[in-house]
Amino acid sequence: METLLQIINLSLLASMIRLSTPLILAALGGLFSERSGVINIALEGMMLSGAFTAAAATAKSGNPWLGLLCAALAGVLVACLHAVATIQFKADQVVVGTAINILFLGIPALASGAMFESTGATPQLPREQVLPDWNIPLIDRIPKLNEVLSGHKPIVYFALLMVPVTYYILFKTRFGLRLRAVGENPEAADTAGVSVARLRYAGVLVSGMLAAIGGAYLSIGQNSLFTRNMTAGRGFIALAALIFGKWHPVGAFFACLLFGVAEAISIRMQGVVQIPVQFIQIIPYVLTLIVLAGFIGRAIPPKALGIPYTKEQ
Repeated sequence: METLLQIINLSLLASMIRLSTPLILAALGGLFSERSGVINIALEGMMLSGAFTAAAATAKSGNPWLGLLCAALAGVLVACLHAVATIQFKADQVVVGTAINILFLGIPALASGAMFESTGATPQLPREQVLPDWNIPLIDRIPKLNEVLSGHKPIVYFALLMVPVTYYILFKTRFGLRLRAVGENPEAADTAGVSVARLRYAGVLVSGMLAAIGGAYLSIGQNSLFTRNMTAGRGFIALAALIFGKWHPVGAFFACLLFGVAEAISIRMQGVVQIPVQFIQIIPYVLTLIVLAGFIGRAIPPKALGIPYTKEQ
């Protein structure tokens, strides 16, 4: 019982929220792309681009907010590469996404070697160059709740805010209606005067921006430097959360919390439970396999997902 209490307490919930943040942003980003009909396997590469750019720009400028802005722009540029290849040239979406992921396993190391003479990591950022912790005045006054929801990095609150914002955009606005339409029936949307290519570009670019901000959280929020492959498969876990959440922002959010709590528990179990640490560390990834194996057949994707659209002349 004492061991269980060491693992499960209020601080576990706070850790769950922090660890879920990059997953939430990447999953919501993937939602915009896939709801428009473009498969985004490249979430991992987009997160890596954001993580490296944020750390590098912050190290050079000394300003984490500028680093965050540069990370978002990097994500948009990588997403633009994905969009041009898949929408303009109608390349296989899975192949393009995989190529981007492989590309960004090497590019950060190459750029880091050129900029900082170290291919393994960027320089350690001093405390004042890392994103600050924000205490929320109203929540701070509420016992217990302040331990869970206050004192996080600003990107954490941005991620939580983006869940209702994404829901509103997708289901309450004209843009969201059109985005979903081109993902379900692009021919009908085109007939109604909607530009399928423009909407799909928008979905992919938003996807890249959000995924890159999630990556930036890892390097200038949760940590204070970029290390090689620091996303450690989080882009793929976010994709699994998106599928598990049935391509819905609220469903994806709760799926990310599930993966977040699994990672938080695996971290807390180390040194507490007498199990080899390697077996503890694989818990989030095993959970991902179980979720995909159990639910991928039940989740129904947008009908035009992965199908290039050619406008009839």
